[in-house]
Amino acid sequence: MTEQRNDPMDLALADGVDEEAIESNRRIFEGWRFYAVSGLAAIYAIFHMAALNGLSIAEWTGIRIPLLPRFPMETWNFRIVHVAGALFLGFILFASTRFDDDKETADTRALDWIGMALMIPALFSLGVAIWFALQISGGVQWTGIDETIRFREVWLYGAPLIVATVGGIVLSWAHRRRRGRIAVPDVVLGICAVAVAAYLITIYGTLMRNSTGTPFAPVGISLAATAGTLLIMELTRRVAGLALVIISTVFLGYVFFGHMLPGFLNSPQIGWKRFFSQVYTDAGILGPTTAVSSTYIILFIIFAAFLQASKVGDYFVNFAFAAAGRTRGGPAKVAIFASGLMGMINGTSAGNVVATGSLTIPLMKKVGYKKQTSGAVEAAASTGGQIMPPIMGAGAFIMAEITGIPYTEIAIAAIIPAVLYFVSVYFMVDFEAAKLGMRGMRDDELPKLKAMAKRAFLFLPIVILIVALFMGYSVIRAGTLATVAAAVVSWLTPYRMGPRSVVKAFELAGTMSIQIIAVCACAGIIVGVISLTGVGARFSNLLLGLAEASQLLALFFAMCIAILLGMGMPTTAAYAVAASVVAPGLVELGIPTLTAHFFVFYFAVLSAITPPVALASYAAAGISGANPMETSVASFKIGIAAFIVPFMFFYNSAILMDGSWPEVIRAGATATFGVFLLSAGVQGWFLGARAVWFVRLALIVAALSMIEGGWVTDLIGLAIAAGAYAVRKIFRPDPDAGFEVRGAD
Repeated sequence: MTEQRNDPMDLALADGVDEEAIESNRRIFEGWRFYAVSGLAAIYAIFHMAALNGLSIAEWTGIRIPLLPRFPMETWNFRIVHVAGALFLGFILFASTRFDDDKETADTRALDWIGMALMIPALFSLGVAIWFALQISGGVQWTGIDETIRFREVWLYGAPLIVATVGGIVLSWAHRRRRGRIAVPDVVLGICAVAVAAYLITIYGTLMRNSTGTPFAPVGISLAATAGTLLIMELTRRVAGLALVIISTVFLGYVFFGHMLPGFLNSPQIGWKRFFSQVYTDAGILGPTTAVSSTYIILFIIFAAFLQASKVGDYFVNFAFAAAGRTRGGPAKVAIFASGLMGMINGTSAGNVVATGSLTIPLMKKVGYKKQTSGAVEAAASTGGQIMPPIMGAGAFIMAEITGIPYTEIAIAAIIPAVLYFVSVYFMVDFEAAKLGMRGMRDDELPKLKAMAKRAFLFLPIVILIVALFMGYSVIRAGTLATVAAAVVSWLTPYRMGPRSVVKAFELAGTMSIQIIAVCACAGIIVGVISLTGVGARFSNLLLGLAEASQLLALFFAMCIAILLGMGMPTTAAYAVAASVVAPGLVELGIPTLTAHFFVFYFAVLSAITPPVALASYAAAGISGANPMETSVASFKIGIAAFIVPFMFFYNSAILMDGSWPEVIRAGATATFGVFLLSAGVQGWFLGARAVWFVRLALIVAALSMIEGGWVTDLIGLAIAAGAYAVRKIFRPDPDAGFEVRGAD
């Protein structure tokens, strides 16, 4: 695909940093299976690129063929195909369990026969869905109250579909296949996903779309949505673990048992037909989360795949080493820079840890960081990438979709909070390095900065993306231009992207998109439950009640709920769920919409480094060899400032660029000084020396007093910091001697 390295850089530490990680349950194909699955993944990504840019296959070929689709597609149909394609690819690529060995038992072969039997109802339901489409196109009137149609939907379509779906899922749990072979039950599940899509596209193409959630909705919608929900949850379990599936199950249980609960949790009784006929619409699975995953997220996954194919990710990391590797604790500072840069494109904190941490964590250990600290730094830096504009791990686009606030306004508002986070993490690792007396890396261990600077043109795709966005181009147009730029700049490197490399990039994008699409669809189930049961409004009332006692208490409660809802979930899903439950209540408190959603977004992101369920920290611990819980506690400590920043912009909206330039500059400067004091207090290192416990406490109090952003509190914070400095300078208290101090010289 690419040429051999013939790199003029004297030393390149990063080689393959941005290569795709292979999950433990991912199938690895060879021969015709490899080409078939790779081709499907590439076609899936190309389909999205074509649809998003409003092109048509007929325009490309110059031939108008009636059967070929025209783009842009109708919105709901596009989202249904988007989800169905990810489900089909996901079941083919990801097994239900991890591959521990390549043994294939007689039991597995027996299960294949059962799987072949399940293929019959799966194919039958797909055929019936196509038959329905032909009938409707022929003029048959479709209503939810016609007994003949109801019989066909229940017994000819729905029953075989449910049998195949449930049977395929259960059978796949017991099935064991070689890593290079496709399991029959997973093929059954893929066919079921296509059958769901075929039926829904057919029915939603009629007036029946308006009947969802009513007694007039065809029962087939409810049956298809039930099967689709089970398929989404099963694929989410395979690609993202049980956390989101368990939360989804709890919310689904709430739909049917919420009327039995007391107090504010009590909800109206909802029948399964009504719920499932509406959950697979824009009120749920096809709602904001899938809207974003089918447009912005997959577009930037394609962009990231082109950056991988052109080896720009390696350059980002090598540039970071050349710029910061010589400073004390250099690899840790490299991790901050490189992981932040890569993490804003990567949709998940844990995924970014795996990508860049495989290089930075061993080097941090080499220069003297403890195992848990090495993993914690990488986890904190990778998590910070999710709040780094302009992409913010796609979080900015979901926020724009949910709030209606222009994307550019959100990206600008995110600048100071992101700077505060990374400045804080930098101070934390720098003070840790100073305490331990660490060195930087030697010149002969690093790429040459001069050679790296000559390749600064590799930043061009990112620059084009930012410039295009702020010139007023749509996100889709800007992302497409940046993707093309990534291919073009590769022509100036040893990794020229030709046709084969372009196809490979699309294949990577199709594969990489599966996890985030499944997660967004599963989050859509939760969003659907919230919108249909009204539980979000009841949480809002609870927050209003708390605010009557203390607004700070209400904010603290909102923080805890956002973190709890986000634990174990990728960023996009964590924010989407928390925004549905918590943000409306904050808005009702009188908090501006942008501030409320940023507050929720930050804490949803920080769930990745918050014990006890900290996915990014656990991923880093797997690389560093440290205890996962110790690593998560250390990453929580390193990222502590991020837990303060949302309260800062609540009390002072100038941090979100809401105010005059003098107000914004003052807010940014005082907040930066505040996180410096907080880092010094937490790490116990202040202006070149270790700090005694009461000086550390004073520094933390000084930092917290600067949260509100008013002149009085800022002056109080500065005065306390000055007092702490004077005590350290004049009395020189010994941090190892309790209350004893050494007299001034």
